[in-house]
Amino acid sequence: MTSGSQARPRSRLSRSARRTQLLGAAQEVFVANGYHAAAMDDIAERAGVSKPVLYQHFPGKLELYLALLDQHVASLERGVNRALASTPDNRARVQASIAAYFDFVGDEGGAFRLVFESDLRNEPVVRARVERALQVSIEAIADTIARDTGLQREESELLSCGLAGLAEVSARWWLSSAGSVPKARAVELLTALAWRGISGFPRNP
Repeated sequence: MTSGSQARPRSRLSRSARRTQLLGAAQEVFVANGYHAAAMDDIAERAGVSKPVLYQHFPGKLELYLALLDQHVASLERGVNRALASTPDNRARVQASIAAYFDFVGDEGGAFRLVFESDLRNEPVVRARVERALQVSIEAIADTIARDTGLQREESELLSCGLAGLAEVSARWWLSSAGSVPKARAVELLTALAWRGISGFPRNP
């Protein structure tokens, strides 16, 4: 056999690269099938690895699902924080925060379904992470509202919850409508709606 016909050894992925690969495969399976219908066999096959390799990184399906939730909750949190830090203009902040939700929901990987449409909410550890997805945004937006208006923390969080809820539900409707309203126009309309309300609170001297 000539050297040119010899099989080349397959390169081994680093542990972090393998984990990333497995999480990507798991996301595809969970988004397509939901948690309960997804099987570790399917995830291993999608990743092109054996089940023992999969179990070397994640001891079970729940741990794999939780790792994905943590990853995407952190992604949403970073998006909202970037939006708030992107400008000192509060109307632009509102627009950027709403756009952050549209970007998250509109991601082609469907990660938002794991966070906002989980079929495992009865599991306490999953419910805690899903609730955290909303809470991290509420806290970040409430910091800005409290600082700029002088409202009490509880009142600021209530207003923040309204803004985050508006952004999340509207973005999910927009996606389900197959983008019947162009994304930029949808964000513009919702910004106008939210700003008319929140701008009525006087600025803190």
